[in-house]
Amino acid sequence: MTKAIGYIRVSTEMQVNEGVSLDAQSAKIRAYCELNDLELVEIICDAGKSAKNTERDGLQKCLSMIASGEAQAIVVYKLDRLSRKVLDTLNLISEIESHGASLHSISEKLDTSSALGKFFVNMTAALAQLERDQISERVTMAMSHKKNEGQHCGRAAYGFEMVDKELVKVESQFEAIAIIREMRASGAALRAIADRLNGEGIPTQRGGKWQASTINQIIKREGLAA
Repeated sequence: MTKAIGYIRVSTEMQVNEGVSLDAQSAKIRAYCELNDLELVEIICDAGKSAKNTERDGLQKCLSMIASGEAQAIVVYKLDRLSRKVLDTLNLISEIESHGASLHSISEKLDTSSALGKFFVNMTAALAQLERDQISERVTMAMSHKKNEGQHCGRAAYGFEMVDKELVKVESQFEAIAIIREMRASGAALRAIADRLNGEGIPTQRGGKWQASTINQIIKREGLAA
C-alpha cells in the first residue's frame, strides 16, 4: 500500500473568511486515503501560515519525508494549500515527482500519478495565478480611481490630515515645514533643525520628538537640498 502524508494549512484570514478549518481538511484527507487505499502516515500542519512562499516548516517536512522515502504521496484538501503561485506550485510538483512520488488534491480531484492528472494540475495552478493577478489588477484600479477622485490612499503626509477621506492642510504643520525650508536653505544641519522644532514645542506627526532622520524625510519629500 502506498504511504501518504496529509498536508493541511490555513492562514488567519482564511479561517475567518472561508472557514476551511484544519479539522475539516484533516477529515477530508483521512476519508480520501481510506477510499483510495493510501496508508496515511501522518498529517502535517502549517497553522496561520500564508502561501506567499514555500518556506513553511510543515511543507518542508513533507518534502523531506518524500525525499527520504518515508512516503510516496502527499494529499492536500485543495491545491492552493500548497501555494497560490503557479510557479511555486509547479516547482513543488516537480520536486515531489523527482522522488517518484505523487500529489493528490481532493477538491480538484487531481492525482499527478497519471498523465491526465498532471495536465489538470498545470491548468488549475494557472487558473489560481490568473485569479490572483485579476484581484491585484482590481485593487490597483480601485486605488487609481480613488486618486483620480481626489481621495487619499494611505497615511497622510506631514502637513496634512484625513477628513472625510480627503486631505486637508494643517497650518501648524506647514509652519514647521517653513522653518525646515528656511533653516536648510541657510545651511543648518539636520540635528540643529530638529533641536529648534523640539525647543519650540512643535510635535511630529505622531506627537513625538523630532530626530535628524525625520527632518531628512521631509527634506526629501519637499525636494530640498540634502
